[in-house]
Amino acid sequence: MSVSIRNGTLKDDLASLGEAALSALLKDWQVWARDDQLPPRFTQAGQPWRTWLILGGRGAGKTRAGAEWIKAKALGLEPIASQPVRRIALVGETMAEVRHVMVEGQSGLLAVHCEKERPKFEPSKGVVVWKNGTVAQLFSAENAEGLRGPQFEVAWCDEIAKWRQGELAWDMLQFGLRLGHCPQLVATTTPRPVPLLKRILADPMSVVSKAATEMNACNLAPSFVSEVKRRYEGTVLGRQELQGEIIEDQSGSLWRRDWIESARVECAADLKTIVVGVDPPVSATERSDACGIVVAGCGDDGQVFVLADRTVQGREPNVWARAAVRAYHEFEADRIVAEINQGGDCQFL
Repeated sequence: MSVSIRNGTLKDDLASLGEAALSALLKDWQVWARDDQLPPRFTQAGQPWRTWLILGGRGAGKTRAGAEWIKAKALGLEPIASQPVRRIALVGETMAEVRHVMVEGQSGLLAVHCEKERPKFEPSKGVVVWKNGTVAQLFSAENAEGLRGPQFEVAWCDEIAKWRQGELAWDMLQFGLRLGHCPQLVATTTPRPVPLLKRILADPMSVVSKAATEMNACNLAPSFVSEVKRRYEGTVLGRQELQGEIIEDQSGSLWRRDWIESARVECAADLKTIVVGVDPPVSATERSDACGIVVAGCGDDGQVFVLADRTVQGREPNVWARAAVRAYHEFEADRIVAEINQGGDCQFL
């Protein structure tokens, strides 16, 4: 069913539609999607693309875009597909991630279909089956060898920057994308500066879409958006997790980002001492450097864990002092250690 909406007359046009037309309009992703959630037609060289990479902040709508693209491919929906594909690969970091995010999630495959179109998920077989015979098979990137053998027309890969065997799993999938006229895949992820992501970005057969968390604010809890902006806006972590930027290591940095990522743990050991370290800015002006505030703890074995970064922009001392005190109470710290001059002397508080 075709539904036409004129510019500037949305309210009147919607009121004139019947129930069937309204139903068709509500489920038409091409109407409601943002531009960054719809696939480009060609690469910069004017060729059909092989990989559509969607980089976005947390909650930016990446999963919905991936699920809707797979839906269109499975059902043969124009303008994304002229006819249904038959074999699809769904690849996530783990099998649990594929199931709970890509298939059963709030923006996953089952959720984006209306009841009469919705495919059947068969967990015991690891497949999603549509009524027209299209089959999507679930894979974990942790088991790259599992991608050796099956063949597909299209694939959806989620959170590829988190894949521990990323390049191996990606390569095995490429060999399996060999059916149909023009095999394609969509990859959705919050970016990290990992080799696989850099490979995809450098590939001339890739197209890229980018979206910040705030672009999808209407579908997120208002308190979530305001709180993460308050905590992380302007920080390196915020640029990566909210803006969807790839943050590279700075030349000459003392610590490399890949060292930090490889040393991450789910939780720290029992800590005997927790300290809030404060490095105040030189001045108290609008252009002051940030005031470094880091929370760290030491275990009985002498191993040190960095628990949090509560750095704030400099300005008045009461701004960063309050942030340091909040961190002290939040982590039930034993003390605050503050640098008292530019030479490194410290004051214990």
